[in-house]
Amino acid sequence: MSRIHEALKRAEAEQAAQASRRGLPTPASGVTSAEPPLTLVGSAENAPVLGGPTRVSQLAFLEWAAKCAPAAWTPDTKTMLFFGPDEQAQGTEQFRVLRSRLYQVRERQPLKKVLITSALPKEGKSFVAVNLAQALVRQQGQRALLVDGDLRGARLHVTLGTAATPGLSEYLTHQADEFKIIQRGPMENLFFMPSGREVSNPAELLAGEGLKCLLAGLEPLFDWIIVDSPPAVPVTDASLLAKCCDGIVLVVRSNVTPFDLAQKARLEFGDEQLLGVVLNGVGSASLPYHRYYYGTYPRGDSQAAQR
Repeated sequence: MSRIHEALKRAEAEQAAQASRRGLPTPASGVTSAEPPLTLVGSAENAPVLGGPTRVSQLAFLEWAAKCAPAAWTPDTKTMLFFGPDEQAQGTEQFRVLRSRLYQVRERQPLKKVLITSALPKEGKSFVAVNLAQALVRQQGQRALLVDGDLRGARLHVTLGTAATPGLSEYLTHQADEFKIIQRGPMENLFFMPSGREVSNPAELLAGEGLKCLLAGLEPLFDWIIVDSPPAVPVTDASLLAKCCDGIVLVVRSNVTPFDLAQKARLEFGDEQLLGVVLNGVGSASLPYHRYYYGTYPRGDSQAAQR
């Protein structure tokens, strides 16, 4: 983590020097002592993180971000809901609600690193992770890092339309540093860490101190770190990743996930870490308010308002 630390230190020193030349007071010493997060008066969604590290200044963040690998993503707009032209596409409002729920939890407890998992494969955990990250950075000034922690069956790079390597596995095996594995994509303030190449010992890699130290070093740079994990029942990876995170969201697929397996997945995590459950795959017929809401309120363009 020394390179992240050094980059932030240099940016802070430059900021202090610029302030001194202008006759302004210099920031206090320490990598994480710069300006507080941008806030909106009266908005619970922009409250500071309780007990968490201070957010680094914008100058320090921009210097760090410039060292990350630029990536030209070609996202699947059917899955990446916020990359499409329709701000009110079906499903986007549900992710805004989920975002608000997380901010409400943050008012009561420290919360920045959120693990998204499920009981079994193909329940939609990666879909939830990628769209939650997009929803978070739609708020002005909010920074999010999306991490593909599934070293067994990574899918996020496919959804984003980008390379899977180098990534987390290369970092944990000391083949790449943090700047080479974090991609700077086209959506402002959204960064992506792919899973990397396949490895024969994913559980052993995740059980080490490498990932914990990596996330701890990145934490002051971001408002949110969203980690997509393997399913919780078949393998132990999710429980290992949970030790590096502040809270867990369990994704359950409607009319698909067996009740006993959902219960088993839930028991993999402590009560204090489980934030809640996302029910995925609910048909539009089960959401009668959705048609009323979007059919009644205009979407912001003149044609929609006239209809």
